[in-house]
Amino acid sequence: MATITAKQIQAFVKGVPKRHPIGSGLYLVVRNSATPYWMLRYSSNGKRKEITLGQYPDLSLADAKGDAAIKKREINLGADPLIARKRIKEQAIRLVDDLFADWYESDLVKRLKYPNIPKRIYTNDVKPHIGDMKIEEVNARDIRNIIQLISTTRPTVSNDALIYLKQLFRHGIKLDLTSQNPASAFTYSDAGGIEKSRDRHLTIEELTKVFDVFKKHSAKFNRDNYLACALLVTLGVRKSELCCAKWEEFELNKALWHLPEGRSKTGAPITIPLPNQVLAWLNELSMRACGSDYVFPARRASKKPHMGDDTLNRAISSMFGHEAGRKIQPSNLMGEIKPFSPHDLRRTFRSLAASQGVSGHVAERCLNHKLKGVEGIYDRHDYLEERKEAHEKIANLLEPIIDK
Repeated sequence: MATITAKQIQAFVKGVPKRHPIGSGLYLVVRNSATPYWMLRYSSNGKRKEITLGQYPDLSLADAKGDAAIKKREINLGADPLIARKRIKEQAIRLVDDLFADWYESDLVKRLKYPNIPKRIYTNDVKPHIGDMKIEEVNARDIRNIIQLISTTRPTVSNDALIYLKQLFRHGIKLDLTSQNPASAFTYSDAGGIEKSRDRHLTIEELTKVFDVFKKHSAKFNRDNYLACALLVTLGVRKSELCCAKWEEFELNKALWHLPEGRSKTGAPITIPLPNQVLAWLNELSMRACGSDYVFPARRASKKPHMGDDTLNRAISSMFGHEAGRKIQPSNLMGEIKPFSPHDLRRTFRSLAASQGVSGHVAERCLNHKLKGVEGIYDRHDYLEERKEAHEKIANLLEPIIDK
């Protein structure tokens, strides 16, 4: 093969995307709309492998050849540069923050449908206490302090945090970064206790007080959050279904929301009829969205273009005097009202529907629940008109509270 020159490399970069062989296993990889890079192909233990040396033009042709020659000498002596690189990366895992980052990328993202849930709990409730500690320095007393602090206001989250802490340090043992798991001896009784099925729903009196407090403290609980809560309790949809909603799903001129199967937790699409009050809120949100594709666009710099998974939870919790990660907590503005979550507003819809005489099977379809038993097998009717009437009853009941 003729010797490749620096001028030819420049021509390769301007040409079509492909792997250009340079010689002795070295390649220049040119990609569509991405920086070209140098790659070395080699064999180790009978297997063909590839390792990236660096990007062009940060690494010149001469330097790439030099780096490739060094790697080839190491390979001839029995070393595998990919394994060596992995060892260096593992040696960089010293702090708990480093361990979590490795666990998140190598395990959680691949294994969990919603890896941001443990990431949120770690960031808000674990990281402030032990994130900058060396892995082997964390002891059982540190774990107890974390789970007890969380359990005072959020026992369920405390249980989740304990589970994630056990898994996190188990990951450290797996990587031979520690010989002990400081969370292993703890049980639910040390954290949030045995969890009972939630049955929290809000009464009309509570809803009146809640929306009144929301409105009086609009600087703290913004209008987007206010309208999101109004929609949750009036339509009975799931928080994730609402926060990620796109305008393309709505036919406002027909008062319909077509929730696609890919965004429904049950995997079943549903068309949701929209009362006049909801249409008014959506028209306001459309103006507030300023041309965004999303009903609730992200208001801060974020990887997601829509309202975050925990935005409403954190906003509601702050009204009860709890903000995760803060040593000095705000005042409880809700008085004697028992704390609630966004999902409790969905349960509240179901309770209100029953109080307004909505049939059970219609209320269940409003929630996009599959009907059970024989009825679920044979009854394929979607109850659109009945659901429209049900949502209108709830909207009329709540209008004096929400729109006052």
